[in-house]
Amino acid sequence: MFGYVRPPLDLLPAEEQERFRRAYCGLCHTLRRRCGLPARFILNYDFTFLAILLSGGEESETRCERCVASPLKKRTCCGAHPALDLAADESVILAYWQARDGVADHGFWKGLKYRAAALALRGGYRKAAAARPEFDRVTRAQLGRLAELEREKIPSLDAPADAFAQILAAAADEVEDGPLRRILHQLLYHLGRWVYLTDAADDLKEDALSGNYNPLIYRYGLNDGAWTPESRDAFTKTLDHSVRLLATAYELWDFGCWTPILEQTVYTGLFQVGKAVLSGTYRAGKQTRKKDRKVEETT
Repeated sequence: MFGYVRPPLDLLPAEEQERFRRAYCGLCHTLRRRCGLPARFILNYDFTFLAILLSGGEESETRCERCVASPLKKRTCCGAHPALDLAADESVILAYWQARDGVADHGFWKGLKYRAAALALRGGYRKAAAARPEFDRVTRAQLGRLAELEREKIPSLDAPADAFAQILAAAADEVEDGPLRRILHQLLYHLGRWVYLTDAADDLKEDALSGNYNPLIYRYGLNDGAWTPESRDAFTKTLDHSVRLLATAYELWDFGCWTPILEQTVYTGLFQVGKAVLSGTYRAGKQTRKKDRKVEETT
């Protein structure tokens, strides 16, 4: 995933910020334990959000751990939990195949970073795929479908967005609770659609310059990577519609202790990120967010 699914931490009380940090750190330790040290480098807010959703409203018992970010002082984090295991495995599977997809999409030199990422994740991927073979199958199949759509330069937004959305929806398939599984399937489907389209908007200018496929270019005729007022308005409505549909699914379940974080993410965070991407300010804020996160991780 891409780091777009983030709670507006500044709008949350300190205790909820700390709860989110515990989940973030807990997933980091789970990635290390299940899939090896390199897997820690794929950790982001998206995968933490996935782990929280999969928990069904429970926070695992906390424990104190040291890590690379805090080698001298132990920090509290979420302890072992099936939701963290599931999120870690599925995160590694998705990250590995995205890296492999990046190798296929770029030439030798530009593809080196993707080759390095795939190589680093290969051992962890094999363990994760052995534990979650169905999610691995769906991920490979849908990324293959997405690659075919890109080769055809299809002008539709729905078809490529659906391919990625099917991957995220499949992340819910191993949830044991039937009603929760169905709710998460719908929620994650619309979240996946939103993520794919947001990433396309974020990459629009870069893809227009490089000639890489971007469905927005073909759907709206944006060969120079610049939005027209009409196309921006139409695309904004498409993004917001996905958020409203995932919010409808979200409202069908009680997410317990995670409710404040999830509500702020669904009803505020996603709209903030979408607005920033469309205004061109999202990338400009990435370095600031990285610095802020490093401070969070070391304090």
